[in-house]
Amino acid sequence: MGSTDRSSVGLLSSPGQVKRVGWHRWLICALLFCATAFNYVDRQTIALMQPTLSGAFHWNRQDYADIVRWFMTAYAIGYVVFGHLIDRIGAKFGYSIAVLIWSCAHLSCSLVGSLTGFKFAQAALGFGESGNFPAALKAVAEWFPQKERALAVGLFNAGTNVGVILTPVIVPLVMLTLGWRWAFVATAALSVIWLGIWAISYHSPHETTRVSAEELAYIESDRPPPMARVPWLKLIFFKETWAFALGKFLTDPVWYFYTFWLPSYFVETYHLKVQYIAAPIIIIYIISDMGSIAGGWLSSSMIARGATANMARKLTMLLCAFCVLPVAFATLYVHDMWATAIIIGFATAAHQAFSANLYTIPSDTFPAEAVGSVSGIGGTAGALGGVAMAFGVGEVLKATGAYTPVFIVAGSIYFLAVIAIHGLTPRLTMVKIA
Repeated sequence: MGSTDRSSVGLLSSPGQVKRVGWHRWLICALLFCATAFNYVDRQTIALMQPTLSGAFHWNRQDYADIVRWFMTAYAIGYVVFGHLIDRIGAKFGYSIAVLIWSCAHLSCSLVGSLTGFKFAQAALGFGESGNFPAALKAVAEWFPQKERALAVGLFNAGTNVGVILTPVIVPLVMLTLGWRWAFVATAALSVIWLGIWAISYHSPHETTRVSAEELAYIESDRPPPMARVPWLKLIFFKETWAFALGKFLTDPVWYFYTFWLPSYFVETYHLKVQYIAAPIIIIYIISDMGSIAGGWLSSSMIARGATANMARKLTMLLCAFCVLPVAFATLYVHDMWATAIIIGFATAAHQAFSANLYTIPSDTFPAEAVGSVSGIGGTAGALGGVAMAFGVGEVLKATGAYTPVFIVAGSIYFLAVIAIHGLTPRLTMVKIA
């Protein structure tokens, strides 16, 4: 079928006339899911190996916090760079560059032999990995109508949990049989394989004949007309940009805390050996996976039943804030490892459900041509929050030796995020760019 015929279907159909058809967009979502999973496998590897590497290189808690800060600082810089780059060159090439950089950086960790070497390698890893979410969100904006975006984001974002589940399965097995250096090689290989598949198979909806005219019409059923590229500097003056950025700044650090510090928390609190860390981590992120999908489904379902995007997104995020709250008291009153893992699991699930809706704000409020840049600005804000969290965790552990103050912050910050988002975007409508 020619491109003219396919385009004409989208032009002649209104949102109410177009039915949900086709499935190719969900294959794209599956690719995004896998990339996000491998992104987190590479990111989580050093967290799982931290007890082993600390023994080999005589790191203390502050040394590891410094490595995390190097990662997060480069991650913050990379988000802005990749957000702008992806809007200019598209999701396909932007994603490819990001994965190539982070794969090479992760592989380089197998070659270093000092604290300084790991700082530089992790900084390069952070810079490359920052391109994952701007590229994935750009692809979702291209491939999904608004009514399905939260679900699509929830599904690919579930890859973060799968990545964290896979890491404690793969890394200890490789590390105990071949040594810690080969653990970096084995996990980097997953991203390299994905890159080859992505380069061959990804195209925009208009560039592939695998999408029927009917599915193309559905994808474009609620999309505003295309517009010229929006200057990056212009975007920072919209309050909708800062609603997303502030939401990320407040809540992303909590996820980074879970990603980089939970293995150490369980090792130190419950005296686990590296090969036994997998059990509580897997429980936490299996629960978390369900939250990511449920959060996207809930708001998408509300929209399908007639709710506005504004009500659906914000009501879901408020519910998530209440679900996170118990983790603030987990380390104070719960001293059983399995019970703690379940409580943290529900908190991570609520975070992922919250994020699935937060990630839709750029595409809810900006045209597709600006989604990468806005998500990059927000991602940088979230990463800067992560830098502050890495510093804060290190200082709290140095001063108190306990994780309790961090969990209290992690359990309460989401209410502030909801208030900030609603205050800046009371209606969550598409901006008007002159």
